[in-house]
Amino acid sequence: MVAITSGMLVVFGLVVVTMALFVTEAAPPDVTAIGVIVALVVLEPWTGVDLQTGLSGFSSAATITILSMYALSEGIRQTGAIRVLGDAVASFTNGSEGRLLAAVVGLTGPIAGVVNNTPVVAVFVPMVSDLADQANISPSKLLIPLSYASMLGGTLTLVGTATNLVASEAYAEATGLPPFSMFTFTPLGAVVFVVGAGYLLTVAPRLLPERIEPGNRTGNYGVEPFLARVLVPARSPLVGIPAGEVSDDTYRDLNVDILDVLRGGEHFIAADSDREVESRDILTIRGDPATIRRFCDLADLRFLPRASVTDAELDRPDRVALVELVVPRESGLVGETIGGAQLRERYDAAVLAVRRRGGDLIREHFRDVDLQVGDSLLLQTTNETARYLRDSGDFVVTSEVADELIEDNGEPSPTALRAFAVVAAVIGLAAIGVVPIAIAALGGVAAMVSLGCLSASDAYDAVSWNVIFLLAGVIPLGRALQLTGGVTLLSEYVGVAATYLPVIVVLAAFYLLTGLLANVITPVASVVLLLPVAVDTAFGLGADPFGFAIAVTFGGSTAFMTPIGYQTNLMVYGPGGYRFTDYLRVGAPLQLLLTVVTTAGIVLIWGL
Repeated sequence: MVAITSGMLVVFGLVVVTMALFVTEAAPPDVTAIGVIVALVVLEPWTGVDLQTGLSGFSSAATITILSMYALSEGIRQTGAIRVLGDAVASFTNGSEGRLLAAVVGLTGPIAGVVNNTPVVAVFVPMVSDLADQANISPSKLLIPLSYASMLGGTLTLVGTATNLVASEAYAEATGLPPFSMFTFTPLGAVVFVVGAGYLLTVAPRLLPERIEPGNRTGNYGVEPFLARVLVPARSPLVGIPAGEVSDDTYRDLNVDILDVLRGGEHFIAADSDREVESRDILTIRGDPATIRRFCDLADLRFLPRASVTDAELDRPDRVALVELVVPRESGLVGETIGGAQLRERYDAAVLAVRRRGGDLIREHFRDVDLQVGDSLLLQTTNETARYLRDSGDFVVTSEVADELIEDNGEPSPTALRAFAVVAAVIGLAAIGVVPIAIAALGGVAAMVSLGCLSASDAYDAVSWNVIFLLAGVIPLGRALQLTGGVTLLSEYVGVAATYLPVIVVLAAFYLLTGLLANVITPVASVVLLLPVAVDTAFGLGADPFGFAIAVTFGGSTAFMTPIGYQTNLMVYGPGGYRFTDYLRVGAPLQLLLTVVTTAGIVLIWGL
């Protein structure tokens, strides 16, 4: 047995602390990763990590490729080409829940195999929600399958997920063999996708509840009692005051908002207008019911008890948009209050409700509410602002917003075709080995910018820098485990424990363990930590390390059981109105099923 050294203990201690911080989210994962780099280099006498090794995560081919794929995916997204599919799907499904679910799963998976699955889901969530409303189907029945299908599709090619790219480099470093090629995963990925898709189409619908009522966002967020319509008489002191300044003026302490003004047959949003309130205007007001009554008394307004406020009054395609937003992990507004973020002042947006990740609803006193990862916001704004929010990176817009980038005839624009051609060239060049995937992807970004598919600033903005810094931290942590002998020690202990177990059972255990870890920390971190151990274990058992590396790689793509394990799960959490247990109910059987399928597939395709 390898002797335990002080260096091993230090590195194991860093691993435990890092995993604890990932699980508790006491600090953002990227901040934790930066701290790991600093600790590894400062503790070089014990960790063996010098400055060059500590910063190696930034120069890793996997990191460069992932960075480039974010930009390439943004180029595809900005052209609006994927949105063209919405009309085709609507025609195909014709209101059928089964057909709509089949279209969602069948489209998302293959697309996610060649375009990073996170932006694919970001584009598909509003489209699927809109189609669900049209078909009178609860979006709760479709959004978890959308997320899971994108994860399954990510196993089809090397560039499907960041996890695959990191695993490829870790495998090459651990074995000295060439990294995985573009289509190494495809035979097994196709089997996994078909089986997973079958589960999503047959079993998942029976397990998924209808958490959200279709076509009724005001009802789903419980804001109807907090909305009212009032008539402005000629004697009201509001006459002559700009509509957007009413709630910032004398009545600020009441915590009411004027949402929009109906004048004759014309609607206009109060926050987006400097027009003054006039006699006979009808105002839509948000606030606590008792506070609205008090506001009516103070401002001499006539309450209209029979004028209910629904989605139809708040969402008018010509100008006014009722939109849902999700706060992603990389948002720069995480930790800020809604008042501090100045959503009303900066975006001409009125917040109607906030749904927390735990399901709690907040419908008043928004200024002091801090924005958290996974929060869903329902707000009213203009279509122009909704499109700006969609492109800002601070929010994921999960309700449909009109897009001018689609040709009037419903066909992709020439820019979209150029973007697809660039991505196809990147994949093709890497697949036939003309250039390494990192170089092909970087060249693809340059081509997209040169061809006008993407601006240079948008390319930078498209990168999820928190993921890049996360990679930069966990990659040297994995190398520290190898340098100090920690990987060898762990593999020896696993080998002893596996002495009386068949090799196939050990293979399945690595797959399942990686998947379980991916649910509570990140898929990338779980693969970086476990793949070298799996490879060493395989050598110790006299098995092929390739199969064990594939098991860990695929295990990292099966974080089905929690909304926090994978970004796409978090993106559908609020729009689907899900609870934490919904992921466990649907994801746990799928994870166990794929443990069997993946293990058997590795044995049958590549052997042990």
